[in-house]
Amino acid sequence: MSDQILVEQVGAVATVVLNRPQSHNAITIDMYRSLPEVLGGLDADRAVKVVVLRGAGQKAFASGADISEFERERGDAESARGYNEHVAAAEHALAAMTKPTVAMVHGYCIGGGAGLALACDLRFADERARFAITPSKLGLVYGLASTKRVVDLVGPSRATWILVSGQQIPAERACALGLFDEVLPTDELAAHTYGFADLVSTRAQFSVRGGKEMVRRVVAGQLTDDEETRRIRNSSFDTPDYAEGVRAFLEKRPPRFTWS
Repeated sequence: MSDQILVEQVGAVATVVLNRPQSHNAITIDMYRSLPEVLGGLDADRAVKVVVLRGAGQKAFASGADISEFERERGDAESARGYNEHVAAAEHALAAMTKPTVAMVHGYCIGGGAGLALACDLRFADERARFAITPSKLGLVYGLASTKRVVDLVGPSRATWILVSGQQIPAERACALGLFDEVLPTDELAAHTYGFADLVSTRAQFSVRGGKEMVRRVVAGQLTDDEETRRIRNSSFDTPDYAEGVRAFLEKRPPRFTWS
């Protein structure tokens, strides 16, 4: 892992930092290559319960892919194929995490940065944030999986408008559309994001991950229970956290969950 991707951990919350503040955290091909391994390691780490993705500083979450690399790394259809596979793998690694992921968005969330943010479960933004998906300004076509994430959040008509216009959307408008989940004053964003992450880390983790998996299946089109969804739900009754949750409720005290 290069110093362009940093990992910090406080308690049960890990933070992945896109660390190129001098370039508004523009994402290099090496960063895309590194992310699946970094995220996979955090997903496997039992001490980590929530992952926050952010950009270094407060000017940008990420201003997009590093276009200065495009002639070398994305100069024709063949090289673009490999580049696009790395982008898709990084976004998939985020979307496939079993643990909750939160994008903490300061400032610009553009192009490739928007793609990473949309692959997170939640997006909290500051009031100065700007969101845009910009392939139409570069002569590119957005990938299918990335497009689906936009459509899932805002619907087909608004997704089409976002994709074909490439326009920057102010934070409050992006929140109204469903691209951001909350918008906070700049100086309150970090405290709010980490307060939420800390809260989720205290919940029953089998319930947290099971709930996330149920949402994922519904988004993928599953509308009725199958053997796996029944197994997930029924297995919760055998965890020590279920017994602890019921006991704590009856004893009128906060639960002390231990499953990880």
